Amino acid sequence: MKEIKKKAAQAIVNIFETGTPYGDYGKVTLLSGDTGHLTYGRSQTTLASGNLYLLVRSYCQRPDAELGEELSGFLTRLDECDLSLDNNRRLKRLLRDAGDDPVMQETQDAFFDRVYWNPACHAAGKTGIKCELGLSVVYDSFIHGSWGLVKRLTDETAGLLSDIGESSWIAGYVAVRREWLAGHENARLHATVYRMDSFRKIIATGNWGLELPFVVRGVMIDKAMLMFTPSARAESGPMPRMLKLRAPYMEGEDVKELQKELQDRGYDLKPDGIFGPVTRDVLEKFQKQAGLVPDGICGAATRSEMEMS
Repeated sequence: MKEIKKKAAQAIVNIFETGTPYGDYGKVTLLSGDTGHLTYGRSQTTLASGNLYLLVRSYCQRPDAELGEELSGFLTRLDECDLSLDNNRRLKRLLRDAGDDPVMQETQDAFFDRVYWNPACHAAGKTGIKCELGLSVVYDSFIHGSWGLVKRLTDETAGLLSDIGESSWIAGYVAVRREWLAGHENARLHATVYRMDSFRKIIATGNWGLELPFVVRGVMIDKAMLMFTPSARAESGPMPRMLKLRAPYMEGEDVKELQKELQDRGYDLKPDGIFGPVTRDVLEKFQKQAGLVPDGICGAATRSEMEMS
């Protein structure tokens, strides 16, 4: 995809997330009842998902990070998903200030591409989606949550993309997701149907290729705006744990499911539900072969790769 079309597809979701097509690198949000808890950055990554830790860690690893030393003091608590950080004023101030650091902006661009955009493009390709508007719809679901669930519902109710065609399937997905959001048990998600309504308006114009200019929620997206510069959210599904090696070892059905996934791919691993050094080492091998960062941590990017491969 051309860079200008990528920017256009991402700008739509940026508007949903922060109200601006550029995204807000320093945006810190805490919404009452949000299972993600403290959220931060251009695409609003969350404390509870473990992704906020990974983002801040990536920033602190940069020797030229202006606030790396100060933020590194919070890494242990971020890694432990310490929910008391929701109300830590110093952390919030540091995050806001770091958003003005070009190093943080570069870190976020690379991080969000790796964790959300690239997996969304992979999922779209596996589904058969090629148009830019369709990619934006999938990307929105990766940011907002529960792509896999709503895709299955769409396949069941509207039909497979291979049977009904790309444009009909995308329109069907948007309709199914709107209904799903409107009836979600988390009442806060009911108000987010505007995201699907916005996609419906673009669909109605037939702008599947996101030809410029076009309007989203009253914001004009054109070439001049996209070239000017380099996205609040509620999690729309249960938050899976970030699985990693720690003391004491993490245990549970989610660990066992991960081990089974790796075993099914031919790795020598016993699914005992305990995330020990062997599981970490095997996971690193999988990540390396899949072209992911081999950090031995099972997060959003690794789960997306497993789901689609």
